[in-house]
Amino acid sequence: MIKTKDIHKSYGSLEVLKGIDLEIKKGEVISIVGASGAGKSTLLHLIGTLDRPSSGNIYFNNEEVSLLNDEKLSAFRNKHIGFVFQFHHLLPEFTALENVCIPAFIAGVKKKEAVEKAKSLLDYLKLSDRLEHKPAELSGGEQQRVAVARALINDPSVVLADEPSGNLDSASAVELHELFFQLREKFKQTFVIVTHNDQLANMADRKITIRDGIIH
Repeated sequence: MIKTKDIHKSYGSLEVLKGIDLEIKKGEVISIVGASGAGKSTLLHLIGTLDRPSSGNIYFNNEEVSLLNDEKLSAFRNKHIGFVFQFHHLLPEFTALENVCIPAFIAGVKKKEAVEKAKSLLDYLKLSDRLEHKPAELSGGEQQRVAVARALINDPSVVLADEPSGNLDSASAVELHELFFQLREKFKQTFVIVTHNDQLANMADRKITIRDGIIH
């Protein structure tokens, strides 16, 4: 489903990725591990089309997304990719429900339809009594589940998570990790998770280690 071919990424004279070849199948849960600075988040951002490789190719379902212009890439990202970051990036002035709806509104989904979908996701994530709460009124685990619902609102084919449990206590982290696998079973999505958490990394179908910009 996702394929990267000889991906290199440099920032000035610093070469972060030095030739990454990776294939990810539909419905797989992949963990990416490695020391800080190894290139994990850089690779995730390239797969997520948030950044472009210095050289090499990235394919989604055999379409070379690295060739799309910025406008087409933005539309592709909104439709096909969901993101969950360590810092949930919820907008503080909006309620949980409104935060989840935002990507759907950007995609042109009608308000009624977006709200219904957001409510069903938040209900599935056991947040139906938190719809009107703003982020500051939610616990860290609840905020991260709202971020997961937001990532799922447009039915993406892949969810990319960058240190998703990095700011959570151990109990909330375990809950979040188990949730990813429940979501894979329910929605058949592919998950690519960058993590320092060995427990989560070892739960994945496949664990990929990056060291010095290459896969080992």
